[in-house]
Amino acid sequence: MILYPAIDLKDGKAVRLLRGDMEKVTVFNDDPSAQALDFVNAGCSWLHLVDLNGAFAGEPVNAAAVESILSQTNTPAQLGGGIRDLATIEMWLSKGLARVILGTIAVENPDLVREAAREFPGKVAVGIDAKDGKVATKGWAEVTDVDAVDLAKSYEDAGVAAIIYTDINRDGAMQGPNVEYTAAMARAVTIPVIASGGVSSLADLKALRDCGAPLNGAISGRALYDGALDLKDALKVLDG
Repeated sequence: MILYPAIDLKDGKAVRLLRGDMEKVTVFNDDPSAQALDFVNAGCSWLHLVDLNGAFAGEPVNAAAVESILSQTNTPAQLGGGIRDLATIEMWLSKGLARVILGTIAVENPDLVREAAREFPGKVAVGIDAKDGKVATKGWAEVTDVDAVDLAKSYEDAGVAAIIYTDINRDGAMQGPNVEYTAAMARAVTIPVIASGGVSSLADLKALRDCGAPLNGAISGRALYDGALDLKDALKVLDG
């Protein structure tokens, strides 16, 4: 399993939100590229980036911070937030991003996701963010009646590189991931599934690793910043 350290970007800074609430924000680093270098130097093999402002605006907002991270590290990075058309996808991939994460348009415009996956093989992931099993869009501001597992299944034949499944109720809450639901999603599809939301301890990582489902990896944010989870120790657990 791969550990993806998360760098959530708001107003050019590395932050964490509580359950996706833009009013409940903690700033952890004024220099996101320095934060990225810290993670890379600790040994991570991927970075997970989120343009929080962009998720609400529907277009890139923290582009300067993302570009700074890409210019200062050689580690593959995936980015979600505000990526809703082919031009933006192509722009980010041309700047060295390894993978784009498509969330809102995965619900609203599945044909575009399929087109992007065909045009950029291995570089398009689908972000499925759910509250009580139902998909949320537009920076989690809107909860739909779409079932998260059903949405994942609908992309089985699309050629997407991964599904990032986030349980909104767990995100930033330091209460552990929703192992059962994440494992169920991983069993339901052949697409690699990455767990997100609530990963806050070595025990959480071990639970995901040993859940019996073929998870590709896990994303962790607040726990790495708070010191509840040591990145080097976490990497050893997932390598084991």
